[in-house]
Amino acid sequence: MSLKKNILANYIGQFYIALIGIILVPVYLKYMGAEAYGLVGFFAMMQTWFFMLDMGLTPTMARETARFEGGAVDALNLRRLLRALEGIFVVIAVLGAAAIMFSTDFIAGKWLKISVLPMREVENSLVLMALIISLRWMGGLYRSAINGFERLVWLNAFGIVIATLRFVLIVPVLIYIGSSPTIFFGYQLIVTIFEISILLFKAYKLLPAVEVIVITWDWEPLRSSLSFSLVIAFTGMVWVLVTQTDKLILSGMIPLADYAYYTLAVLVASGIMIISKPISGAILPRLTKLNAEGNQPELMRLYRTATQSVAAIAIPASLILSIFSEEVLFAWTGDYDMARKAAPILFLYALGNGVMVLAAFPYYLQYAKGDLRMHLIGNALFVVFFVPSIFVLVMNYGAVGAGYAWITSNLLFFLCYLPIVHNKFAKGLHLKWLAVDVGFVAILPMSFLTVINHFITPPNGRVILSAYLITLLICSISLAAIGSSKIRVYVRNLLLKFMGLIGRLSI
Repeated sequence: MSLKKNILANYIGQFYIALIGIILVPVYLKYMGAEAYGLVGFFAMMQTWFFMLDMGLTPTMARETARFEGGAVDALNLRRLLRALEGIFVVIAVLGAAAIMFSTDFIAGKWLKISVLPMREVENSLVLMALIISLRWMGGLYRSAINGFERLVWLNAFGIVIATLRFVLIVPVLIYIGSSPTIFFGYQLIVTIFEISILLFKAYKLLPAVEVIVITWDWEPLRSSLSFSLVIAFTGMVWVLVTQTDKLILSGMIPLADYAYYTLAVLVASGIMIISKPISGAILPRLTKLNAEGNQPELMRLYRTATQSVAAIAIPASLILSIFSEEVLFAWTGDYDMARKAAPILFLYALGNGVMVLAAFPYYLQYAKGDLRMHLIGNALFVVFFVPSIFVLVMNYGAVGAGYAWITSNLLFFLCYLPIVHNKFAKGLHLKWLAVDVGFVAILPMSFLTVINHFITPPNGRVILSAYLITLLICSISLAAIGSSKIRVYVRNLLLKFMGLIGRLSI
């Protein structure tokens, strides 16, 4: 499969999903109300916590599939691994859904701060959430197998279809059928059933044929990948802790309506993290395959090129969302009061997410080499610092305190941990990576936006303000691209060709 096509497909698919998911939030708020949308934010948070039970199994499935493509795993063992994982996933899905259902009284009656929604409406919505979460959990297994086969064009096309069903077609349902949380989550359950059915069919269609007709469940296929899976499990747990602890604490501390506005700011900031997913989703199986083939020069070239590509988009986006946080929120929602209150939260989370996107790259290197011990240690240290700080700061300063804990923890991780990882897996790389692959890309957009913010006052109207911000983003990304060595080489070659053409014409 073409890596460029896979990356492009990932960007198109995930940009579309992120874009419509963000654009339509004001519509959901209009028809559902702030408190009901706060319930949607709680659902998203609870789904992420549930996925902590993954235990590193979906990345293991994707990695083993990629290794099959590289010739390191045979067809029978790949199918046996999938069957073993299916058994584990079904058990966890059933137990997890049951646990959520049995907790509905506590969540609705004691944890959430509800003032408008009927209690029965909230309890019914929680039951529907349990079913949706468990089914999406199962779908993640089949999605990882498809990803390992690098069928990312199909995966993203299908993702666009599901996102359209999930985010766009729900709008006429809210307008013409009803806008209660029960109707919202009931519709989402129907979409989820359709989604997992197609993913299951596609995954099994891609699996290689074997002579064995019936493959029974067996623990043995997991033994060889157990240590890798456990490390992934720990890092997955850490990821949930560092990205969802603040949301969990705040969901039980502030009114559900206020939680909705906090969710909006974090949702906008999460767009930066989405920027890295298309490239990481495409390069992880390719890096793994290159390592299995022993092609280290190509592995390092791809690693550095991917860093520059992500930095050229993530850094400008992070700067725009932080420097112009209030303007972005007002242009999006049209609610000046909400934009003013949420802007400090967006400012901190946007900067923190920008740092985290770049700090994730050494993980890709360790993943490809199948050695995640350093990642395990680094994430353990991150948790030791972050979780206590977030408890203290959220309890004392609310959502803004969570933002300060987030940006501080990510900066420390980036500055202290990354040099150690690079020194272990690619000696002599870190300073080049930091200066060339990150620094050169960042310097021009940072300078540009600092000057613009200092000397130019943003316009007032939502339409012209949106155009202004988009223009700044495009200019910043263009400047960042100039800092990329790959872009510079490409431009230099174009100029040389142009000069050669002029020379031939003048003769």
